[in-house]
Amino acid sequence: MLVAVMANASFTVGHLSAYAANPDVKIYELSGQRCIESNGVPNHKIGQFPNAGNPNSFQTQSQKYCFDLKPKKTNNATLNTPIVGIALNGIVIRPGTADWYDQSSPRGFSRDSASGWNLEGIGSAEALGMDGNNAHVDNRGVYHYHGVPVGLLEKVKSTHIGYAADGFEIHYVGKNAIPSYVLKAGTRPTKPGGNYDGRFVEDWEFKKGHGNLDQCNGALLNGNYVYFATDSYPFYPRCHWGNVSSDFENAGPRPAARPVNSQGGRGGPLAAAARELGVTERALAEAVGPPPPNIKRASKMLGIDEARLRSVLKKHRPR
Repeated sequence: MLVAVMANASFTVGHLSAYAANPDVKIYELSGQRCIESNGVPNHKIGQFPNAGNPNSFQTQSQKYCFDLKPKKTNNATLNTPIVGIALNGIVIRPGTADWYDQSSPRGFSRDSASGWNLEGIGSAEALGMDGNNAHVDNRGVYHYHGVPVGLLEKVKSTHIGYAADGFEIHYVGKNAIPSYVLKAGTRPTKPGGNYDGRFVEDWEFKKGHGNLDQCNGALLNGNYVYFATDSYPFYPRCHWGNVSSDFENAGPRPAARPVNSQGGRGGPLAAAARELGVTERALAEAVGPPPPNIKRASKMLGIDEARLRSVLKKHRPR
């Protein structure tokens, strides 16, 4: 069990220039839900947008997110929710990106997922034009956090900084919360090649027991289950154990979600196929991608003959 202790955080990415506008945020309870409405303006200074890594301009927003007031933890988690939570100041939390390595693009990345290498927000912070709050704006002008919200930490008086999409609280306790994700060993098998250094989501893998947090970046805090914002990957929960609100599910495009169980695996046919192929279930899921599976790409990523891979997946296909 973790005990809440605030810690100072230091970050070097980006530069803070000015307040975006006057923030307006309301938090209230309604019909068994907690709702947060805001104009998308943070209560702290933000960076200059556009900038060298980000061509977008900040825009005020009209946004409302409601979620379970009393969330219940289940044994199955939901992956790939576009917005994983919302901070107490009404700024949405989106640690992932919709960008993929693309050698044909002038910027080196695009929305084309063919490469199989999804840019990790903080791992590619400079390329994506993050500011000193580990945040930037998207093509709609929505300011959102990818990492620990430095400016917000200066405003809050406790470790509680927001809520996840399923209603569980999000806390920041500094080095007391240790994620259980590690960089893979070796080098990437396909372009862009190079060592696994954290620039891409696929550079990371969950190693149970490495830290004191589970695969959704959660643990008990003072006897209650919560998620954590952390100084290293995954930075925020990338999956949710409770009932994910449709307000977050419908917030943007995402790959097909694949539920995981409490041991970190998805179970069922994919697990059986992974065992026969001699790879982890997570590695197989990441390689084949959302339906329909990309067998050719998976073959290259896993170093497994394409015909064999196709045969094993067919053998363990759900019936």
